[in-house]
Amino acid sequence: MANTVIIGAQWGDEGKGKIVDMLSAESDLIVRFQGGNNAGHTIKVDGRETILHLIPSGILHENKVCLIGNGVVLDPEVFLTEVDALAAKGVDVSPARLGISPKTHLILPYHKAMDQAREAKRAGKKIGTTGRGIGPCYEDKVARIGVRAGDLAQPDLLREKVRHALLEKNVLLRDLYHFPVLDADEVVSTLLAQAERLTPYLTDVSAAIQKAQNAGQDILFEGAQGIHLDVDHGTYPYVTSSNTVASSAAAGSGVGPRALDRILGIVKAYTTRVGSGPFPTELEDDTGNYLRTQGHEFGATTGRPRRCGWLDTVVLRETVRLNSMTDMALTKLDVLRGLPALRICVAYELDGQRLEYMPQMEGALGRVTPIYEELPGFDEDISDCTSYDQLPQPVRDYITRIEELSGVRVSIVSVGPDRKATMVR
Repeated sequence: MANTVIIGAQWGDEGKGKIVDMLSAESDLIVRFQGGNNAGHTIKVDGRETILHLIPSGILHENKVCLIGNGVVLDPEVFLTEVDALAAKGVDVSPARLGISPKTHLILPYHKAMDQAREAKRAGKKIGTTGRGIGPCYEDKVARIGVRAGDLAQPDLLREKVRHALLEKNVLLRDLYHFPVLDADEVVSTLLAQAERLTPYLTDVSAAIQKAQNAGQDILFEGAQGIHLDVDHGTYPYVTSSNTVASSAAAGSGVGPRALDRILGIVKAYTTRVGSGPFPTELEDDTGNYLRTQGHEFGATTGRPRRCGWLDTVVLRETVRLNSMTDMALTKLDVLRGLPALRICVAYELDGQRLEYMPQMEGALGRVTPIYEELPGFDEDISDCTSYDQLPQPVRDYITRIEELSGVRVSIVSVGPDRKATMVR
């Protein structure tokens, strides 16, 4: 298997965790390259569910090495809680098979305070942030005042950075947002206590990847969120704070772009979105409620109900263009069972013009009218299908039309939440 990048082809929540888990069985090294614990990957194995926010999904496979790259922002408390939860299930989460780049930036209490204070002040103009400090942490990274995982091994440097950061942030929290201020010594004291457990995980991720490449091993690069939440290419300003596109796998893990062989986009058989922002095919009716209920569409991280709508191949074509997608995995096909007809958005109409790709100006996506094609629905239970040929003809026709409209082959089909409910074409 070639080195593979896993991306979410829509607005996140496409089922990346399950596909990463499946492909991890064929990989030697699994690398998370961006995002933070604002993402949640749900994996179901033999009826047992595991939700991961920071640790790569490959950790559930024995003898696989999992790495957290420099493009990630890591909350030490969340990481250690996740480690303890996995260890309690009998999963080996020792530093022998789990590593963190020293260049990975840390989410600290003042990042979360700033995130929540800003969102509260926005009132009716909320971005929809999870309030977990992701954006403020990336801000500090770009402003060159961030605290990195490697700083945990240098207490004096750590103390200096935290005190410097709080000089400004406490003024904002107190005087602008009317939020409680934070004590630098308390923040540092908590960090140093966490450092005892975190520093053994510090690993030169770039060197580990190079070593694996030299040995001819297969590497899986795991992204978070979806392409249309990318800070540059997504539906700005309703986006995340990192680059979710496939090319970010190189920058976010410390390898050259020629190391990326296969770009596998994960596509939900319909479309969902969490939080605010434009959503052309959103269904605020019984069909939308049906998809939400049948698909259990509630956020793995926040528990928020997801907005649901028909599959949008304009969004998908943009993803193909931005990522050089080689193939796709189509997930949650089983959720469509029982609908009399299936609609696919094939283009948009905006100001009297037909658009095959998403408009690039801010706010324009909120003004488009989706243009639909309609295909027959199906009533058969497909969750027990183990081969493509077993799928009913309407399902296969639906897949074929998606391939035609996107220009990319569907190589993996998922018909249920369990690891086994997946077929490779």
